[in-house]
Amino acid sequence: MGSIFSRIVKGELPAARIYEDDDTLAFLDINPASRGHTLVICKEEYPDLLSVPPNLVVAVTRTTQRVARAITSAFQPDGFNIVQNNGAAAGQVVFHFHVHIIPRWEGDRVLAYWRPGKVEKSELQEIADQIKAHID
Repeated sequence: MGSIFSRIVKGELPAARIYEDDDTLAFLDINPASRGHTLVICKEEYPDLLSVPPNLVVAVTRTTQRVARAITSAFQPDGFNIVQNNGAAAGQVVFHFHVHIIPRWEGDRVLAYWRPGKVEKSELQEIADQIKAHID
């Protein structure tokens, strides 16, 4: 059956489509954080960033940039967030790789994902070394 997004790609469910090419589709979020909140998906269903082939990550990024420019031109926001969640703990609800473009205006207080924390400089290097050891 596939995810709700796969059903949108197939035309089985409606969506306010903004842009489409061979690999990607952009459409408005039905539960928007702000006016113009758009989702960009790869048409093939992959659950998250770690499973998507690099060529599709590039395609989604290209479409995200193109649509973000259009949103900026259409609504003149003061800025925008690009959000990509992976896993339920990170807030992912639909397990089909997608990117959110969320237009922002001064004072809107739409998103509050994290509060800056503090860390010792020595710990930063330790963390960096742990991650670098796993880069292939």
